[in-house]
Amino acid sequence: MSGNIEGRNPVIEAIKSGREIDKILIAGGAEGSIAKIKALARERGIPLLEVDRAKLNGMSETGAHQGVIAMAAARGYVSPDDILKRAEERGEPPFIIVLDEITDPHNLGSVLRTANAAGAHGVIIPKRRSAGLTEVAAKTSAGAVEYTPVARVSNLADTIDRLKKKNVWFYGASQNAEVCYTKADYRGAVGIVVGSEGGGMGRLIAEKCDFLVAIPMAGEINSLNASVAAGILMYEAVRQRRGSA
Repeated sequence: MSGNIEGRNPVIEAIKSGREIDKILIAGGAEGSIAKIKALARERGIPLLEVDRAKLNGMSETGAHQGVIAMAAARGYVSPDDILKRAEERGEPPFIIVLDEITDPHNLGSVLRTANAAGAHGVIIPKRRSAGLTEVAAKTSAGAVEYTPVARVSNLADTIDRLKKKNVWFYGASQNAEVCYTKADYRGAVGIVVGSEGGGMGRLIAEKCDFLVAIPMAGEINSLNASVAAGILMYEAVRQRRGSA
Protein backbone atom coordinates (compact mmCIF):
# COMPACT_ATOMS: atom_id res chain seq x y z
CA MET A 1 0.00 0.00 0.00
CA SER A 2 1.32 3.44 -0.89
CA GLY A 3 0.38 6.88 0.32
CA ASN A 4 1.32 10.53 0.43
CA ILE A 5 2.65 12.62 3.30
CA GLU A 6 1.22 16.11 3.30
CA GLY A 7 2.34 19.25 5.10
CA ARG A 8 5.71 20.75 5.93
CA ASN A 9 6.33 19.36 9.42
CA PRO A 10 5.15 15.80 8.61
CA VAL A 11 7.41 15.76 5.52
CA ILE A 12 10.39 17.06 7.50
CA GLU A 13 9.90 14.40 10.20
CA ALA A 14 9.46 11.68 7.59
CA ILE A 15 12.78 12.60 5.97
CA LYS A 16 14.61 12.87 9.31
CA SER A 17 13.29 9.50 10.49
CA GLY A 18 14.71 7.73 7.44
CA ARG A 19 11.33 6.97 5.86
CA GLU A 20 11.68 5.69 2.29
CA ILE A 21 10.45 8.47 0.01
CA ASP A 22 10.24 8.17 -3.77
CA LYS A 23 10.07 11.91 -4.51
CA ILE A 24 8.85 15.20 -3.07
CA LEU A 25 6.52 17.52 -4.95
CA ILE A 26 6.85 21.23 -4.09
CA ALA A 27 4.62 24.08 -5.25
CA GLY A 28 6.41 26.68 -7.35
CA GLY A 29 7.17 29.80 -5.34
CA ALA A 30 6.76 28.14 -1.93
CA GLU A 31 9.12 29.62 0.67
CA GLY A 32 9.87 29.47 4.39
CA SER A 33 10.49 25.97 5.75
CA ILE A 34 10.39 24.61 2.19
CA ALA A 35 14.10 25.53 2.05
CA LYS A 36 14.75 23.12 4.93
CA ILE A 37 12.84 20.37 3.14
CA LYS A 38 14.89 20.93 -0.01
CA ALA A 39 18.16 20.79 1.93
CA LEU A 40 17.19 17.59 3.78
CA ALA A 41 16.00 15.97 0.55
CA ARG A 42 19.24 16.79 -1.30
CA GLU A 43 21.28 15.51 1.64
CA ARG A 44 19.49 12.16 1.43
CA GLY A 45 19.29 11.98 -2.34
CA ILE A 46 15.52 12.28 -2.57
CA PRO A 47 14.31 13.64 -5.94
CA LEU A 48 12.57 17.05 -5.80
CA LEU A 49 9.99 18.12 -8.37
CA GLU A 50 8.52 21.62 -8.62
CA VAL A 51 4.87 21.57 -9.72
CA ASP A 52 1.92 23.93 -9.98
CA ARG A 53 0.01 24.37 -6.71
CA ALA A 54 -3.11 23.25 -8.58
CA LYS A 55 -1.55 19.81 -9.01
CA LEU A 56 -0.96 19.52 -5.26
CA ASN A 57 -4.51 20.71 -4.61
CA GLY A 58 -5.78 17.90 -6.82
CA MET A 59 -3.63 15.29 -5.08
CA SER A 60 -4.30 16.47 -1.53
CA GLU A 61 -6.59 14.44 0.71
CA THR A 62 -6.24 16.70 3.73
CA GLY A 63 -6.67 20.06 2.01
CA ALA A 64 -3.69 21.31 4.02
CA HIS A 65 -0.60 20.31 2.04
CA GLN A 66 1.16 23.65 2.71
CA GLY A 67 2.83 23.49 -0.68
CA VAL A 68 4.52 20.11 -0.28
CA ILE A 69 3.59 16.45 -0.72
CA ALA A 70 6.02 13.56 -0.30
CA MET A 71 5.20 10.35 -2.15
CA ALA A 72 6.17 7.41 -0.01
CA ALA A 73 5.18 3.94 1.07
CA ALA A 74 2.49 4.07 3.73
CA ARG A 75 3.77 3.69 7.27
CA GLY A 76 3.84 0.01 8.17
CA TYR A 77 2.16 -1.53 11.18
CA VAL A 78 4.01 -3.49 13.83
CA SER A 79 2.96 -6.37 16.06
CA PRO A 80 2.05 -6.03 19.76
CA ASP A 81 5.22 -8.00 20.51
CA ASP A 82 7.24 -5.31 18.73
CA ILE A 83 5.77 -2.77 21.15
CA LEU A 84 6.74 -4.92 24.12
CA LYS A 85 10.23 -5.29 22.68
CA ARG A 86 10.52 -1.52 22.38
CA ALA A 87 9.72 -1.15 26.07
CA GLU A 88 12.26 -3.84 26.94
CA GLU A 89 14.96 -2.13 24.88
CA ARG A 90 14.33 1.07 26.81
CA GLY A 91 14.43 -0.74 30.13
CA GLU A 92 10.91 0.45 30.96
CA PRO A 93 7.66 -1.31 31.92
CA PRO A 94 5.35 -1.36 28.87
CA PHE A 95 3.16 1.71 28.40
CA ILE A 96 0.60 0.96 25.69
CA ILE A 97 -2.39 2.89 24.37
CA VAL A 98 -5.34 0.85 23.05
CA LEU A 99 -8.03 2.50 20.93
CA ASP A 100 -11.39 0.79 20.44
CA GLU A 101 -13.60 1.94 17.56
CA ILE A 102 -11.90 5.31 17.02
CA THR A 103 -13.04 5.95 13.46
CA ASP A 104 -11.93 9.57 13.02
CA PRO A 105 -8.36 9.75 11.63
CA HIS A 106 -7.97 13.18 13.25
CA ASN A 107 -8.52 11.57 16.65
CA LEU A 108 -6.05 8.80 15.87
CA GLY A 109 -3.46 11.34 14.79
CA SER A 110 -4.01 13.41 17.93
CA VAL A 111 -3.61 10.33 20.13
CA LEU A 112 -0.38 9.42 18.34
CA ARG A 113 0.97 12.91 18.90
CA THR A 114 0.21 12.79 22.63
CA ALA A 115 1.40 9.18 22.96
CA ASN A 116 4.74 10.18 21.51
CA ALA A 117 5.05 13.16 23.83
CA ALA A 118 4.12 11.01 26.82
CA GLY A 119 6.69 8.34 25.99
CA ALA A 120 4.21 5.55 25.26
CA HIS A 121 5.81 2.54 23.60
CA GLY A 122 3.05 2.08 21.06
CA VAL A 123 -0.61 2.22 20.11
CA ILE A 124 -2.89 -0.72 19.31
CA ILE A 125 -5.95 -0.42 17.08
CA PRO A 126 -8.37 -2.99 15.63
CA LYS A 127 -8.56 -3.68 11.89
CA ARG A 128 -12.34 -3.23 11.79
CA ARG A 129 -14.33 -0.16 12.78
CA SER A 130 -11.19 1.90 13.27
CA ALA A 131 -9.29 4.66 11.54
CA GLY A 132 -5.95 3.57 10.11
CA LEU A 133 -2.69 5.33 9.34
CA THR A 134 -4.04 7.51 6.57
CA GLU A 135 -2.51 10.74 5.37
CA VAL A 136 -5.04 12.63 7.52
CA ALA A 137 -3.92 10.74 10.63
CA ALA A 138 -0.27 11.31 9.76
CA LYS A 139 -0.85 15.02 9.21
CA THR A 140 -2.73 15.40 12.52
CA SER A 141 0.01 13.54 14.37
CA ALA A 142 2.49 16.30 13.40
CA GLY A 143 5.15 13.71 12.59
CA ALA A 144 4.56 11.40 15.57
CA VAL A 145 3.46 8.60 13.22
CA GLU A 146 7.11 8.27 12.22
CA TYR A 147 8.22 7.48 15.76
CA THR A 148 5.34 5.88 17.67
CA PRO A 149 4.62 2.35 16.40
CA VAL A 150 1.05 1.25 15.74
CA ALA A 151 -0.13 -2.37 15.85
CA ARG A 152 -3.32 -3.18 13.93
CA VAL A 153 -4.87 -6.42 15.14
CA SER A 154 -7.66 -8.66 13.92
CA ASN A 155 -9.07 -9.35 17.38
CA LEU A 156 -8.58 -6.67 19.99
CA ALA A 157 -10.07 -8.73 22.83
CA ASP A 158 -7.71 -11.64 22.15
CA THR A 159 -4.76 -9.25 21.94
CA ILE A 160 -5.61 -7.83 25.36
CA ASP A 161 -5.85 -11.37 26.76
CA ARG A 162 -2.42 -12.25 25.36
CA LEU A 163 -0.85 -9.12 26.77
CA LYS A 164 -2.46 -9.73 30.16
CA LYS A 165 -0.66 -13.10 30.23
CA LYS A 166 2.54 -11.07 29.86
CA ASN A 167 1.65 -9.10 33.00
CA VAL A 168 0.22 -6.00 31.33
CA TRP A 169 -2.68 -4.49 33.30
CA PHE A 170 -5.44 -2.71 31.39
CA TYR A 171 -7.28 0.41 32.50
CA GLY A 172 -10.32 1.39 30.48
CA ALA A 173 -11.83 4.87 30.41
CA SER A 174 -15.55 4.70 31.18
CA GLN A 175 -17.87 7.51 32.23
CA ASN A 176 -19.86 4.96 34.26
CA ALA A 177 -16.87 3.78 36.32
CA GLU A 178 -16.91 4.44 40.06
CA VAL A 179 -13.12 4.88 40.37
CA CYS A 180 -11.56 8.24 39.48
CA TYR A 181 -8.73 7.95 36.96
CA THR A 182 -6.27 9.51 39.43
CA LYS A 183 -6.82 6.63 41.88
CA ALA A 184 -5.48 3.97 39.52
CA ASP A 185 -1.86 2.82 39.62
CA TYR A 186 -0.20 3.17 36.20
CA ARG A 187 3.40 2.68 37.31
CA GLY A 188 3.89 -0.88 36.08
CA ALA A 189 3.21 -2.56 32.74
CA VAL A 190 0.03 -0.81 31.68
CA GLY A 191 -2.39 -0.50 28.81
CA ILE A 192 -4.76 2.49 28.69
CA VAL A 193 -7.93 1.74 26.74
CA VAL A 194 -10.09 4.47 25.24
CA GLY A 195 -13.21 4.08 23.11
CA SER A 196 -15.12 6.45 20.88
CA GLU A 197 -16.68 9.55 22.41
CA GLY A 198 -20.07 8.40 21.15
CA GLY A 199 -20.34 4.88 22.49
CA GLY A 200 -17.13 4.41 24.45
CA MET A 201 -15.49 1.00 24.51
CA GLY A 202 -17.36 -2.00 23.24
CA ARG A 203 -18.87 -4.20 25.97
CA LEU A 204 -16.42 -7.07 25.45
CA ILE A 205 -13.40 -4.77 25.51
CA ALA A 206 -14.65 -3.12 28.70
CA GLU A 207 -15.04 -6.57 30.27
CA LYS A 208 -11.47 -7.45 29.33
CA CYS A 209 -10.08 -4.45 31.23
CA ASP A 210 -8.71 -5.10 34.71
CA PHE A 211 -10.05 -1.75 35.92
CA LEU A 212 -12.46 0.88 34.64
CA VAL A 213 -11.75 4.50 35.53
CA ALA A 214 -13.73 7.70 35.10
CA ILE A 215 -12.77 11.28 34.31
CA PRO A 216 -14.92 13.64 36.43
CA MET A 217 -17.34 15.77 34.39
CA ALA A 218 -18.64 18.99 35.93
CA GLY A 219 -20.49 20.55 32.99
CA GLU A 220 -23.57 19.80 30.95
CA ILE A 221 -21.68 17.67 28.40
CA ASN A 222 -21.09 14.14 29.69
CA SER A 223 -18.32 12.98 27.38
CA LEU A 224 -14.93 14.15 26.13
CA ASN A 225 -13.33 13.90 22.72
CA ALA A 226 -11.56 10.55 22.63
CA SER A 227 -8.12 12.04 22.05
CA VAL A 228 -8.60 14.45 24.96
CA ALA A 229 -9.66 11.62 27.29
CA ALA A 230 -6.66 9.57 26.18
CA GLY A 231 -4.36 12.53 26.81
CA ILE A 232 -5.68 13.04 30.34
CA LEU A 233 -5.07 9.40 31.26
CA MET A 234 -1.68 9.30 29.56
CA TYR A 235 -0.38 12.25 31.50
CA GLU A 236 -1.61 10.91 34.80
CA ALA A 237 0.41 7.82 33.92
CA VAL A 238 3.41 10.02 33.08
CA ARG A 239 3.10 11.81 36.43
CA GLN A 240 3.05 8.55 38.35
CA ARG A 241 5.72 6.78 36.31
CA ARG A 242 8.13 9.66 36.79
CA GLY A 243 7.45 9.75 40.52
CA SER A 244 5.93 13.20 40.47
CA ALA A 245 3.79 14.37 43.37
